[in-house]
Amino acid sequence: MSTAGISANRLELLQIANAVAQEKSIDKSIVLEAIEEAIQKAARLRYGSELDIRAKLDPVTGQMDLKRVVTVVEEVENEATEIDLASAKLDHPQAEFGYEIATPLPPIEFGRVQSQMAKQVIVQKVREAERARQYEEFKDRVGEIINGIVKRVEYGHIIVDLGRAEGVIRREEALPRENVKGGDRIRAYILDVREEPRGSQIFLSRAHPQFMAQLFSQEVPEVYEGIIQIVSVARDPGSRAKIAVYSNDASIDPVGACVGMRGSRVQAVVNELQGERIDIIPWTDDAATFIVNALQPAEVTKVVIDEDDNRIEVVVPDEQLSLAIGRRGQNVRLASQLSGWAIDIMTEEQESERRQKEFQERSELFMSALDVDEMIAQLLVSEGFETLEEVGYVAQDEVTAIEGFDEDTAVELQTRAREFLERQAKEQDKTRKDAGVEDAVLEIEGVTLPMAVAFGENDVKTVEDVAGLIPDDLRGYTEMKDGEKVHEAGILDSFNLSNQQATDLIMQARVKAGWIDAAELEPEVEAEEAETQEPTAESVFES
Repeated sequence: MSTAGISANRLELLQIANAVAQEKSIDKSIVLEAIEEAIQKAARLRYGSELDIRAKLDPVTGQMDLKRVVTVVEEVENEATEIDLASAKLDHPQAEFGYEIATPLPPIEFGRVQSQMAKQVIVQKVREAERARQYEEFKDRVGEIINGIVKRVEYGHIIVDLGRAEGVIRREEALPRENVKGGDRIRAYILDVREEPRGSQIFLSRAHPQFMAQLFSQEVPEVYEGIIQIVSVARDPGSRAKIAVYSNDASIDPVGACVGMRGSRVQAVVNELQGERIDIIPWTDDAATFIVNALQPAEVTKVVIDEDDNRIEVVVPDEQLSLAIGRRGQNVRLASQLSGWAIDIMTEEQESERRQKEFQERSELFMSALDVDEMIAQLLVSEGFETLEEVGYVAQDEVTAIEGFDEDTAVELQTRAREFLERQAKEQDKTRKDAGVEDAVLEIEGVTLPMAVAFGENDVKTVEDVAGLIPDDLRGYTEMKDGEKVHEAGILDSFNLSNQQATDLIMQARVKAGWIDAAELEPEVEAEEAETQEPTAESVFES
């Protein structure tokens, strides 16, 4: 607002207020309040900053009333704004404590300093009102796609004119290598709207997975109408993406609907995302089938699911390995993000080598512990026996069911297995005691003698020591170092505990140590069970 506006006549003041309110899309009363405050400040500068001076602008006539106000008090502390009751009653007989006496002041002439100060007050008030209006207008629009015009690009951040507001696409939320310049029309996803000290900020994104989902909603009527659900989206912005879709109507093919006639629908999304390749995957609640689909175009020959660990092992033909992994691991990474499962990929040759190694190790264990020849040991392994405990303590008829094994052979094998396990247990118990592991550790539910030995090797000797651990201490953890996955071994790494088993063991130790009450575990266990149930289509959509 110009300084001329401050010294204008009363009708011009109203015209200026109307124009500013319309231009900034804010309430006219806010502009009038700003003008009143500006005049009050200028009047205090003229008559004294300690005075209580109030200005009132009539919104119809434009008449400006300027008054000095003093308040009737029992004991005067500030003569500039207060008056005692006796003095007040001289001119105002009706005065009482708290009564305000207003004295009209003559209109003030605005000099250069007063005009500049008034201008600053009005500009600041209008800016605050504009920011408040922007926040109220956009706070409930998070998750929508909005159109705008690029105003400028600053250090990779794109400032977008949204009409009555301004948004920003930060560098990390823009598409890599996308070349935009001032004046370009652009679509973006409203990521967040926040009130910042500098005013409300509207944060936009073109890299967010939901931006792609919203684009499909605009291009595919079945998605907009809710007939087709977009269950999940995984993106490597500007390069490649995978989107999982599900149809509520069995007669509609969700993938075909999203692709469109001759690929017209998906191509419109691809064009908006600067050529980003999109794989459209049919969603199913069968994790194995879904992940096989998600790894397309690679072919999968075998899938092994570890539900406790939320991991899936995928076996592919040797020549399909690079295709399944994708460039820089892109294909398997996106499939993992899309499904929520950790995916391990190996070739048929690698799987065969691993199985042969496991077969050989178990055969050698049985040969050594049971004092049998290689043929008998291999027969036991082939029939699915993995440990000496299984050989020693299964029902006898399970051993005699092996071809060539009679009852005497079964009794002898089971006797040898039990004797070996007893000798081993004595040796392990001695090792445990020598390491200083207390007997009470063995009383923790879930702790076995071999585990207690492992605790001793890692200086975990008391129930309190076990109670103070976390699941990663027991199971180990995997982290990225120099671009490669590195596994840091845990205390019980070789026992292949699931995260739930490790958590339960630690919680039982805390009960044993008296840190928590056993009753406290029951609701937590129930909650865990509810979380690990198979997801339904409805539960996935709700989330």
